[in-house]
Amino acid sequence: MLTAMLIRTATPEDWPAIWPFLHRIVAAGETYTYPRDLDEGRARDLWMLKPPGRTVVATDADGTVLGSAKMNPNQMGPGAHVAGASFMVAPESGGRGVGRALGEHVLEWARAEGYQAMQFNAVVEANTRAVALWRSLGFEIVGTVPKAFHHPAEGYVGLHIMHRFL
Repeated sequence: MLTAMLIRTATPEDWPAIWPFLHRIVAAGETYTYPRDLDEGRARDLWMLKPPGRTVVATDADGTVLGSAKMNPNQMGPGAHVAGASFMVAPESGGRGVGRALGEHVLEWARAEGYQAMQFNAVVEANTRAVALWRSLGFEIVGTVPKAFHHPAEGYVGLHIMHRFL
């Protein structure tokens, strides 16, 4: 666990630190439904959100970016009272509490913004560490779309829809 971590709004200057680990994670094809050959410009557009969305970074005491999260309304219009979020932790920072800290931060943000719930639309069932983390933060699997994700090692696996009220 890290002794000091700051979670703050991401700025355009943070993108060069986010892109390398985002690129590695997406290219591995194990946890995100993004195309494995996602180019940097499209990745930046998808990750660096404008209001009402928000993108944050988690940094250590030296300012090194350890991970990032983006949060936004899960749907438009009548579904905009439910928040959604996505998370990426730099692989070298895994197991240090970064994902949990980002998850707790996003839940606090959603409550403060008046959302009634949070939903993750596509949690890869083979991503057992993420599933365990979200369950420990109060999320439940409300459904699984069978064989909806083509994992490079596991083959076709399900995508969980996870939800929790705030």
